Amino acid sequence: MAGKIAPSIMCADFLHLGQTLEALDRAQVDYLHIDIMDGAFVPNFTLGPDFVRAVRQATRTPLDLHLMVEHPERHLGLFALREGDIVSVHQEATPHLQRTLQEIKAAGAKASVALNPSTPILSLEDVLDDLDMVLIMTVNPGFAGQKLVPATLAKITRLRSWLAERGYDRVEIEVDGNVSFENAGAMRRAGADIFVAGTSSIFGPGRDLYGLTQQLREVIA
Repeated sequence: MAGKIAPSIMCADFLHLGQTLEALDRAQVDYLHIDIMDGAFVPNFTLGPDFVRAVRQATRTPLDLHLMVEHPERHLGLFALREGDIVSVHQEATPHLQRTLQEIKAAGAKASVALNPSTPILSLEDVLDDLDMVLIMTVNPGFAGQKLVPATLAKITRLRSWLAERGYDRVEIEVDGNVSFENAGAMRRAGADIFVAGTSSIFGPGRDLYGLTQQLREVIA
């Protein structure tokens, strides 16, 4: 199965967001990745429920919501989750991870756990039955434009093998952080399925958003 693309809307030009969404629709991206940060779990504030509602009005592409917030279970109801959406919560962000994943699935969305570069794969052991996806952070979360943490490439490989050994091949792996064309190829070979595309690949002033998205699709085919 070909790799999937989830452009990071945090990296878009907000003054021309409508045009950006139209270009991404033409490129037939698989998801729109929206980073939601609370300034507590990560040292940055971005986006929120009102922004998500506005994006939903402009596109039918499923949303890939990455909740970098403390106690995400308190906020799920704000996002009007739909079937086909993905919601990622961080393993460290909630003391009730299994219940939070169940609430995401009950709303019709796909449930995912995000792992920071230093968070071990084994932390997923007791929630495997509740997972549709694992989000591997290949940078430390909070800001765009960071360099890849090299050890995370081997982590993708380990996770793919670890899931297969336990009979969870169906669980997809998403990667987020410095997904350049070069890195995306390495990530794909390591076992990644979904690629969060940002400033190192498709976004940037004057870039051909449609053309670069197609180029990335070829890299991860």
